[in-house]
Amino acid sequence: MTTPAPDADPAPEPTPEPEPRPEPGTPSAPPEGTRDTEPKAARARAGRPTPPDTTPPGTDTPAGTDTPARTSQDPTPPTGSTTPETSTTPDRVFRSGGGILGGGALLILVLWIGIDALVRGTGHTPWLALAGMLFALPLIIAFSLRPAVYANADRLRIRNPFRTIVLPWGSVTDIRATYSCEAFTRDHGKFQLWAVPVSLRQRKRAARGQTRMAGADPHGRTSVNVDTTDTEARMATADRTTADLRELAERSTTRPTAQGTPVIRWAYEVIAPSLAGLIVLLILLSLG
Repeated sequence: MTTPAPDADPAPEPTPEPEPRPEPGTPSAPPEGTRDTEPKAARARAGRPTPPDTTPPGTDTPAGTDTPARTSQDPTPPTGSTTPETSTTPDRVFRSGGGILGGGALLILVLWIGIDALVRGTGHTPWLALAGMLFALPLIIAFSLRPAVYANADRLRIRNPFRTIVLPWGSVTDIRATYSCEAFTRDHGKFQLWAVPVSLRQRKRAARGQTRMAGADPHGRTSVNVDTTDTEARMATADRTTADLRELAERSTTRPTAQGTPVIRWAYEVIAPSLAGLIVLLILLSLG
């Protein structure tokens, strides 16, 4: 009987060789994971390859290193570039308080009469009342609640009963208030501002107030102690609005974003229902 051979001794573990120490005067390589700060020009002169740029976006580049070129996808414009000036001012709105109050009262009256005819009427009366309201209500809204003037640093937007006119300040030559407030353009166009009615009675009252403020004595001389700070406040509403719009036009006429041609849009949301109501009303009246 043979006896098994004894187990062989385990192989001795290899001892790690010591890392070679760099000789004096030899530049050491940067540790792994750190950013290479050696200029690319120096690497090119020494004949060493240039490592890829792994600098994360938004990290400042140390002095002496090359800055990567800006790409077209960078949303930030380079230093020294200019962008067109845009308007950030809100719209100033001018409306007629009397027109809003009168239109609201007329709307309540027409709705009261029309709904009463719809509920209590007989025969064709409810249909006539419905057609009449469809014809009258859009017109009341168009001539009382709809008119408004919106002005900012770029343009003047006029919302009249049946049209909306957008006038860049560069195309406006003058704004006047005689018997009505009107805006004039370079192409000889004239547009009325329905939201700024001219009241001759209010203008005469304002003129009398300004005459009293002049402080003229019986000899026709004007006092030197006249307070003229609230002269503009005593102007008629239409004249004060016209002065504000004219001043805004003079300030903004040379702005790059205030150039262009007038744009006119018809208010079909007012014309269509009113015209439909008129057609139905005529048909019902012709049928008797």
